[in-house]
Amino acid sequence: MLVGDSGVGKTCLLVRFKDGAFLAGTFISTVGIDFRNKVLDVDGTKVKLQIWDTAGQERFRSVTHAYYRDAHALLLLYDVTSRASFDNTKAWLAEIQEHAQHDVVLMLLGNKVDSSQGRAVKREDGEKLAREYGLPFMETSAKTGLNVDLAFTAIAKELKQRSLKTPSQPDFQLHDYIERAGRGGSCCRP
Repeated sequence: MLVGDSGVGKTCLLVRFKDGAFLAGTFISTVGIDFRNKVLDVDGTKVKLQIWDTAGQERFRSVTHAYYRDAHALLLLYDVTSRASFDNTKAWLAEIQEHAQHDVVLMLLGNKVDSSQGRAVKREDGEKLAREYGLPFMETSAKTGLNVDLAFTAIAKELKQRSLKTPSQPDFQLHDYIERAGRGGSCCRP
């Protein structure tokens, strides 16, 4: 499930991941909830993701709360060009703690790193908040595709590991996977 303030790029991130395209220009905000499916090959296993795109506006909050408890994973987005969207992540985290399952997979994403509008939130601020809450973190761009596939693949790997785990298997470490992939050739950091 994608959550965060209205306008942080949740729908654009989902369309980039699902269709490999960018929704240029202005478009209508998501009303309530929308979803898309995508099947990924994760280490030789097909994993079907049903990704829910939520409305960020306050008036739809009660609707989206109902979906939290069934979510296996949540991607919390903020816009790096909007300090207010970053400041609101703590309120989103409080809602998640109140309404989601205690073991939900949760990742923090700073989106729109490609923006020419100018950065209002430093990468270090996102990293600090993620450390404070024990969350994996990365910066993304729905426009260029930076780290979009990596974010969803990391979540899919974590969900696959949780569903197939046997006592003798080592735990998949989401934080470590993101760090390794971020340093490797699969993505680049701004």
